[in-house]
Amino acid sequence: MKTRTMLLVGSFCLFAFVAGFAADANVGTWKLNEGKSKIPAGSPKNTKVVYTAAGDKYKAMIDGVDGAGKPLHNEWTGKFDGKDYPVTGEPNYDARSILKVDDHHYKVANKKAGKTVLTGTVEFSADGKTRTLTTESTDAAGKTTTATFVYDKG
Repeated sequence: MKTRTMLLVGSFCLFAFVAGFAADANVGTWKLNEGKSKIPAGSPKNTKVVYTAAGDKYKAMIDGVDGAGKPLHNEWTGKFDGKDYPVTGEPNYDARSILKVDDHHYKVANKKAGKTVLTGTVEFSADGKTRTLTTESTDAAGKTTTATFVYDKG
C-alpha cells in the first residue's frame, strides 16, 4: 500500500512540474509575422524563437538575420526571474534577463559587458497564439530605435 501511495504521489508531483512548464505561454515555436511587425529598415530580426523547458529553467534558441541579412543564431538558458543569464552566439550582447510580470506579460533586457543595450516587453494574446515583443535599443552612436515584432505560434 505504501509503495502504491508513494508512486501515486510521485507521479502527481511529476505531472504538476511538467504542467507548470507546459502552461507557460513562452514554451513552443514562434515564427515572425513580418506583415504585422514594425521593424525599422536595417534592423536585425529574429525570425524563429523556440522555448523549451530545461530542468527548472527555460532554453531559448533564436534564429534570424542581422541588418545586412546575414544569418544569426543565439541561445539562452535561464529562469524568468529578472536575473542575468549568459547568451551565446550573439555579438551585440552577452547576457539576458527575463522577468515574468504575469501569465501574459514579461520584461526583457539584453546586456553587453554589464551595460543594458536593449529593453523590451513581451505580451501574449489571450488565446496564447500570438507573442508581441516591443523593444527599445541604443546603438554605439546613441541613436534609440524602437521595434515591434509579432510572432505566431507554429
